[in-house]
Amino acid sequence: MTDFTLSKDADGVATITWDVPGKTMNVMSFDGLAQLSDCIDQALADEDVKGIVVTSGKEGSFAGGMDLNLLAVMKEEAGDNPAKGLFDGTMRMHALLRKIEMAGMDAKTKKGGKPIATALPGTAAGIGMELPLSTHRIFAAENPKAKYGLPEIMVGIFPGAGGTTRMVRKVGAIAAAPLLLEGKMLDVKKAKGAGYIDEIAADPLAAAKEWVLNAKDADIVKPWDAKGYKMPGGAPYHPAGFMNFVGASAMVHGKTQGAFPAAKALLSAVYEGALVDFDTALKIEARWFTSVLMNPSSGAMIRSLFLNKEALEKGAVRPAGVPDQSVKKIGVLGAGMMGAGIALVSAQAGMEVVLVDRDQEAADKGKAYTETYLDKGMKRGKVTAEKKEAMLGRITATPDLDNLKGCDLIIEAVFEDMGVKAEMTKKVEAIIPEDCIFASNTSTLPISDLAKASVRSDQFIGIHFFSPVEKMFLVEIIKGKETGDRAVAKALDYVRQIRKTPIVVNDARFFYANRCIIPYINEGARMITEGVSPILIDNAARQLGFPVGPIQLTDETSIDLGAKIARATKAAMGNAYPESPSDDLIFWMEEQGRLGRKANAGFFDYDEKGKRTEYWKGLQDKYPLAEDQPDLIEVQQRLMFAQVLEAVRALEEGVLEDIREGDVGAILGWGFAPWSGGPLSWLDIIGTPYAAERCDQLTEAYGDRFACPPLLREMAEKGQSFYGRFDPEAKAA
Repeated sequence: MTDFTLSKDADGVATITWDVPGKTMNVMSFDGLAQLSDCIDQALADEDVKGIVVTSGKEGSFAGGMDLNLLAVMKEEAGDNPAKGLFDGTMRMHALLRKIEMAGMDAKTKKGGKPIATALPGTAAGIGMELPLSTHRIFAAENPKAKYGLPEIMVGIFPGAGGTTRMVRKVGAIAAAPLLLEGKMLDVKKAKGAGYIDEIAADPLAAAKEWVLNAKDADIVKPWDAKGYKMPGGAPYHPAGFMNFVGASAMVHGKTQGAFPAAKALLSAVYEGALVDFDTALKIEARWFTSVLMNPSSGAMIRSLFLNKEALEKGAVRPAGVPDQSVKKIGVLGAGMMGAGIALVSAQAGMEVVLVDRDQEAADKGKAYTETYLDKGMKRGKVTAEKKEAMLGRITATPDLDNLKGCDLIIEAVFEDMGVKAEMTKKVEAIIPEDCIFASNTSTLPISDLAKASVRSDQFIGIHFFSPVEKMFLVEIIKGKETGDRAVAKALDYVRQIRKTPIVVNDARFFYANRCIIPYINEGARMITEGVSPILIDNAARQLGFPVGPIQLTDETSIDLGAKIARATKAAMGNAYPESPSDDLIFWMEEQGRLGRKANAGFFDYDEKGKRTEYWKGLQDKYPLAEDQPDLIEVQQRLMFAQVLEAVRALEEGVLEDIREGDVGAILGWGFAPWSGGPLSWLDIIGTPYAAERCDQLTEAYGDRFACPPLLREMAEKGQSFYGRFDPEAKAA
C-alpha cells in the first residue's frame, strides 16, 4: 500500500502526491512517514529536479491529521520505557520535517537547497497543516468549504510535529493562540489573512510549480533560519513580548482553570522554545508533547473525543441487518424552542419538515426561529440568500395534522405531560403511514409508559435533544421495553443526517444524562444548606473543567423546573423517594419567586439587561455561611462522585449498553470534565480500588448516596478497570 508517490515532469518539478488508499481523507501513518522521507530523499538527490511540490490526490482536501495508532506504535517500540519511544518517535517526525525545511541547502551558507512548496486542494488539519508549515511556500485552492488549522488541543494533545514551534515563529504567539490554544479551523481567506497560508490560487498545483521553478536561495530560507530573525510580537525577554506571554498565561488559565494538561504544556513549550534557537525549540516541543502523551488525561480524551465519538457517529451501536432508514420527510409536533430547533436542524440536513402547533400563529413563530438563525448567518457571511430561501421552503408551518401524511419520522416535542403526549400520539398515529416511526423528545418521562398510548409500540422510541438543539452535539436515543430494531436504526440514521453524535440507552427514570446531571445539581444545593459558600462550589466545579458550576447551572435551567422534577419524581416513587435538603432549598427559592435567569432573580442577582452580577446575599439569611469552609478537593470529589456513581449504576442496571456512550454522552451532553475522558474513564484514571475506598469515606461522612455500587466494589477487589473489562474494541480484538 502506497501513501506517497513521486513523479517528475519535463520542467524538472518533482511532485509528491499524498493519497492514502481506502480513505476519504489522508491520514499520516508510520508507513506514510517512511514513504514521504524516501520521496524527499529521491527528489533531493536527483540532479534533474529543480524543485518539489507536495500535494494531495484527494479531491477537496489535503489531510485530516495523524493516525493515532502511530502513538501506540511509538510506545510499544520502547518496551519498558514508553516515554523514550514517544520522544524518539516525535524527534523522527521533527527530523523529517526539518529535512524538508532545509531542502538540501548548506547548513552555514543556507544556499544550494531545492524549493519545496505545498499545493493544498482543500482542508488541512493537524499533521496535514504541520507538513505544509515546514515547506517554503503554501498555496491553497479557492475552496470555500475547506478549513485549515491545528485542532489537536480539542482531543487533549497539542501540535507536536513542529506545528507549535513553527506557527509561533511564523505569526507570533498572540496571532497563533486561536489556532493552537482554541483549535480553531479557519476558512481559506481567514487563514491567508492570519498568515497561516501564503497564497490562494485557482490552481494551487500549477501556482506551486511555477513558484518553485523561479524561487531563489533567499526565498527558501525560513525566517527563523535567517540572520537577525526576530519573533513577531517579541520574544519573552523583549518588553513587548514579555507582556504578550504574561497575557497568554493569564488567558489560558482563565479559560481552562488549570484543568487541561495539554494547554499548560503547550504554553510551556511555546515560552521555553522562544528563549532558544529553533532546533533546540523543537526538542523542547517534543519533550512537552511526550509529557502530555504520558498523562492519562491525554489517552482518555483521545479515546472518548476522537476514537469513541467517531465510532458512535459511524454506527457502532446500530442494529445489524436493518437497511438504511434515512429520513426524507419529518413531522415535528410542537413549535416551541425545542420543536423549532429540531425543525431547523432537520431542514438544514435537507429534509422536508412539517412543523405543527395548536394554531397558525404558534406554528409560524416556530418557523421564524429558523429565519432568525439564517439571518444571523447571512450577517456573518455564512449563509446566502439562496440557502435561506431553500431552507425556509423546506419547512411547512401548520396547525393541520393532515400535513403529516407521508412522513417517515415524527418527533413529538409538546408539553412535558403524560396525558398531553398520549393524546397527541393517538391523534397523529391515526394519520401517519403505518411504517412511520414515532419518537418522543422527553427528558424525564419513561418511554415505555409513553408507548402505551401507541398502537405500534415497536415503532415508538425516545429522541432526547439538548437545548439549544442547533448548538448541542449530543442526542440521547431511548429504547422502550418494546422498541424494535428498525426504530433504533431510524433514530440513529436521523441523528447521522443532522450531524450530531448519538448514544442509545435503555429506558429508566431520567435515562442516562439527566440521572447524572441531577445529582450534580443536588449536591451543589445540598452543600449550600450545609453553609458551604456558593462561590466555592461553582469555582470548584469550574476548576474541574466543567463549563459551569451546579449553582449557576440551576439558575440557567430554571429553579421552578427543578422543583417540578422533584415533585414529579416524589409522586412517582412514593415512599421510596429519598428526602433531601436540596429539595427544601429549591422549594424555598421557588416560594421567594427567585426562579433563575428567566426571572432575573435566582441564586444570582441580575441587572436590567439580564446579566449576572453577584450571588444573591439573601441566601445566607436562610442558610448562613459556615465559619469553617471545606477543603477544595473535598468539594470537588463530592461533585464528581455524585455523577460518576450514577454512571456506574446506569452501566450496572443495563441502562448503558456500551461503555463508550457513557463517556462520550457525559462530555457532549453536560460538559463533564473533558480532560478526564468522561466519568468511567475518570474512574480508570484514579483506579477502581481507590474509588471504592473513597466511596466508603464519603458515605461515612455524607450519607448513602455515595454508597459504592456492587459493580464498582467487585471491580475494585479484582483490580479491574472499566475499559479493561467493558471496552467493545478490546473485546472485538
